[in-house]
Amino acid sequence: MAMLRRALILALLAAPAVAQPQPPRARLTLDQMFEALKLAPDDASARAVEAQIWQVWMGAGSPAVQLLMRRGLRHLETRSLPDAVEDFDAIIALAPEMAEGWNKRATAYFLMGDYANAVRDIQETLAREPRHFGALAGLSHILEAQDDLTGALRAYERALAIHPRLAGHEQRLKELRRKALGEES
Repeated sequence: MAMLRRALILALLAAPAVAQPQPPRARLTLDQMFEALKLAPDDASARAVEAQIWQVWMGAGSPAVQLLMRRGLRHLETRSLPDAVEDFDAIIALAPEMAEGWNKRATAYFLMGDYANAVRDIQETLAREPRHFGALAGLSHILEAQDDLTGALRAYERALAIHPRLAGHEQRLKELRRKALGEES
């Protein structure tokens, strides 16, 4: 098992950072990537695997969907949030099965302070990709903003069950436990 885990992690680390055509049998599946994410021996390895998972999520869809995704991301970066929502609406209309379209629209709604729509879109994201650690971490932040500290902690723990080395996880988990449970560990 240890050799298989090591080989899987090495294969993921050796894969190019930018998607390039590969023979179908050389590609790792999302299932394999998620397994490698759980088994990552250190933060750097986990970040490399995480980047590949995000690449798959972001790279789904037709060329039109990809164009809309790039535009939507630019609008998010510049805080043109209504324009971002419009682009992500179009992605969802064209590719409703694409979890990342829902997740990005949830992000835009969150930044707009529209928590109800953000939570609804996170639920849609998780219906399509239950392992979406980003959506679960986002849900944790929304629940915390709504003073549902126990819910925020549970959502974050679910994200950590999928991605045990989320950036900043130790501090966030400690803070949520302190707020929700009164723990000072």
